[in-house]
Amino acid sequence: MSVASSWKQRLEGKIREDWAREIDIYETQIELRKKGKLEERLFAETRLRRGVYGQRYDNGQRHDGEKTQTLAFPCGELTKGPITVWDAPWMMRVKIPMGRMTAEQLEVHCDLAEEYSDQILHVTTRQDIQLHFIHIEDTPDLMRRLAAVGITSREACGNSVRNVTACPYAGVCSDETFDVMPYANAITFFLLGHDDTQDFGRKFKIAFSGCKDNPCGLTNFHDLGCIAKQRVVDGKIERGFEFYVGGGLGSVPQMAQQFDDFLPEAELLPMAQAVCRVFGRLGEKDNRARARIKFLVKKLGIEEFRRLVLEERQKLRTDPRWTAFLADLSNTDERPLKGPSTLAPGSYGVAFERWQRSNVRPQRQAGYSTATVTLPLGDFTPTQGRGIADLMRRYTGDSLRTTVDQNLVFRWVPNADLPALHAELTALGLGDAGADTISDITSCPGTDTCKLGISSSRGLAGELRRHLKLAEDKRDAAADALHIKCSGCFNSCGQHHVADIGFLGVSRNVGGRRVPHFQLVVGGELAGNARSYGLAIGAVPSKRVPEVVDRLTQAYVSGKLPDESFLKFVGRVGKKEIRKIVDEFNHVPPYEEDPSFYSDWGDPREYTIGDMGVGECAGEVVPFTQFGLAASEREVFEAQVLLDEGKIKEAGERAYSAMLQAARALARQNNQNLGEDPAEIVSEFKAHLVDTKVFWDPFAGAKFAQYLFRAHSDSGAKASTKEGAHQLIEEAQLFVDAAHQAYTRIGAAVP
Repeated sequence: MSVASSWKQRLEGKIREDWAREIDIYETQIELRKKGKLEERLFAETRLRRGVYGQRYDNGQRHDGEKTQTLAFPCGELTKGPITVWDAPWMMRVKIPMGRMTAEQLEVHCDLAEEYSDQILHVTTRQDIQLHFIHIEDTPDLMRRLAAVGITSREACGNSVRNVTACPYAGVCSDETFDVMPYANAITFFLLGHDDTQDFGRKFKIAFSGCKDNPCGLTNFHDLGCIAKQRVVDGKIERGFEFYVGGGLGSVPQMAQQFDDFLPEAELLPMAQAVCRVFGRLGEKDNRARARIKFLVKKLGIEEFRRLVLEERQKLRTDPRWTAFLADLSNTDERPLKGPSTLAPGSYGVAFERWQRSNVRPQRQAGYSTATVTLPLGDFTPTQGRGIADLMRRYTGDSLRTTVDQNLVFRWVPNADLPALHAELTALGLGDAGADTISDITSCPGTDTCKLGISSSRGLAGELRRHLKLAEDKRDAAADALHIKCSGCFNSCGQHHVADIGFLGVSRNVGGRRVPHFQLVVGGELAGNARSYGLAIGAVPSKRVPEVVDRLTQAYVSGKLPDESFLKFVGRVGKKEIRKIVDEFNHVPPYEEDPSFYSDWGDPREYTIGDMGVGECAGEVVPFTQFGLAASEREVFEAQVLLDEGKIKEAGERAYSAMLQAARALARQNNQNLGEDPAEIVSEFKAHLVDTKVFWDPFAGAKFAQYLFRAHSDSGAKASTKEGAHQLIEEAQLFVDAAHQAYTRIGAAVP
């Protein structure tokens, strides 16, 4: 009897019938694809909607920011040469709605990580759990074992409604308007597999927050965001939501727009359904780069989008599920395992006191606290996970949450039990302090496992954490309260746009070799559900980022006004001053002088994102091209300064000029007589760089070239609003970074 059939038989009757049928169908589709009877394009979307991603594996090496190790998996040793797509490692993402997990569910995850994966459970920025380096033919078994304890991976990926996130303190927070958990739970299972969510051009993300001012829900960068709100009508309290649509980060972030100041609770599900129907019908399908709902909202305008959704709402057939859940809003309530208690006076040691200051938060229920488990890089092992499950059963019952900061939160911890809980977490290697501080760094997978990764965001995050932990006892409280987020590319999976200090991975060519860099992003803010997005102001060699962070925090502590936030500090001193700090650290020594700059954090190999050679004629091309690209980066920065000064039109024009500078620097190689006429530059750039696919990202295609074409067709990009200028500057920075990549490819092709 095969392992696959044994698990199917052993779990028969323990899985919801519809979920079991879906998994059987998926397993059949794997077999059909292997036999060539199912088109790859269709199978790809099928497996993505089941949470199964292809992943980067770099010849079997995993880089975790600390060491590089060769891995062996059930699919076989990965270091013995070319392997088929069926033998290659895959990633499986598991939806954890609102981040809520029981002890039993956690233990099943631990079993799967141990048996099928690389023995690491990874918490994502959407409160999911990811398992890496699995065999695709094992995924039906994983799905069955998860389904048996009430968990599904359906629509964890793909063009679907992704995991619904919510504040991990919902129900126990002193600041919340009301507990959003029953509403988030209702929308999760109402939209899961719904007919009206199956025809999207891209993914759709939903978030709930119980209050407006804190960052726990981060609703402002979601496709659909809900903030709890109450009003009094005829002396009676009514519940509802501030209802937002069209937010998103990605390469060019956009703030969500308010759809309704107060959406009654009974309208939450039908209105969400109507939004999904309009998005499914009118959203972009062909150009994935513009297929998120934020582009549709911007194209139509919020008023027209609202009109279409309200019109769609009237067409919906009444569904009893819209309001059935309102009859019992207590169905998501938790019951503490123990009664409330008080922490007895006395000294519990320096380590506990430090942990209590940063990781413990009083609940609104007297006698209880929440306790955060800080997870470096969002990772924990099966042994640690089973230990956590045991602690849940002894101290809190089934009260655990994953967080968007890639941590875990215990809820309903009796205050008297906090020292014992900390001692046991310490024994598991999970007792570190520093939650929600500068050393608690968020990171996407980057080049470790993501095919889109340019630089090692996990490697950088791991190094920054070690670096910052060494000085935590000496650090000023204002600096300690800052947030750092790292992304391995422009897509902002690490949410770098909303951090005080953000980094996104890019690469640069120095002396014919690639060097990993990170763009420094400032101007973001997590408070107010992520109410401000930052902009990149300059690239720094990856190996110098820790020094940049030190200088930034020193400048902030020494120069800030009383109670001045980092965002306001940056706004007051100006980006020119911040850019000076970047310029201090952007020098890269020659390879012969210090080769360490030419490898990434956590990876001793020489850095590359593809095969590259250096031609003898490159010396004739490099000087002018590098000069032009440097000028274009300078102009992007100048555009930011103009925007900060309120000169919107000039900022847009300067961003457009930056793109022209970069395009001319590249196109002049094919036309030494190329002048400065914008139309000629754009024409030559298109003919020699875009049509030939030299200026072509393997995953984004010609997306970045379109930024120049649109700006040019808009009569020189005359931005009329601050938001429009902000977006144009984002696009100009991405265009310039793409120009650097094209330059490297050109250098590689020189005979």
